Amino acid sequence: MRAALLQMTSSDDPDENLETLSRMLRQAQAEGAQIALTPEVCNCVSMDRAHQANVLRPESADPVLAGLRRQAAELGLWVLAGSLALKAEPPETRFVNRSVLIGPDGGITARYDKMHMFDVQVSETETYRESSGYAPGDRAVLAETPLAAIGMTVCYDVRFAYLYRALAQAGARILTVPAAFSPGTGPAHWQPLLQARAIETGCYVLAPAQTGQHAARSGRSRKTYGHSMAVSPWGEILLDAGTEPGVFCVDLDLGKVDEARRKVPALTHDRAYSGPST
Repeated sequence: MRAALLQMTSSDDPDENLETLSRMLRQAQAEGAQIALTPEVCNCVSMDRAHQANVLRPESADPVLAGLRRQAAELGLWVLAGSLALKAEPPETRFVNRSVLIGPDGGITARYDKMHMFDVQVSETETYRESSGYAPGDRAVLAETPLAAIGMTVCYDVRFAYLYRALAQAGARILTVPAAFSPGTGPAHWQPLLQARAIETGCYVLAPAQTGQHAARSGRSRKTYGHSMAVSPWGEILLDAGTEPGVFCVDLDLGKVDEARRKVPALTHDRAYSGPST
């Protein structure tokens, strides 16, 4: 199975980002990929809530999602829209950060709304309050596909190991972690967290990422860490895309999932326990 990880420097202009995505998907298909994965918020990277309110759309009217669905069908390609920033259904007034898996017929196979909100103060100059603009999801999602069973997550979810264990025990063989990771935490945390999730579950981990300085027509510009990665079920780094945008392909041998789990069957070794007491 060949997967293409799309590393992008998305702007806050959805139309511009769709043009970039279309070009990258054509390249992914030309290089033999069966599935292409985009980073988090590939339709719009913005720190300006007013601008987002102006340019974002509900899922049913989002032009980037519509474009990705058309192109998936034209190319006969599975596409994971790593995530799209979308307007939620009323009465929710916040946006949703939604990962969408599109089949090669252009149909939507699965949706997952990011559950864990990035509410952190990385430094005196780098603070995020994702929950002020985005409503968290409340449902884990396993997508059954002819390629493999795929456990869908987004970015900050990677710090919550129980989600990945639950997905793997439900049947996931590939875990997706599309991201717009902070350059303040990325150098120390990105790679080891991805490796840990792969090792703990015996899954492939595919993590397409935003990278670089993101152009902003409105509000403050944002910077992201890059380093899209693919990690084997044994924890080996199969791909580190560095910091330049591009299409990066990796071949997956799903037999390696069975091999890793046979060697270390940790998913079957859960124990009931009590405590800790306070």
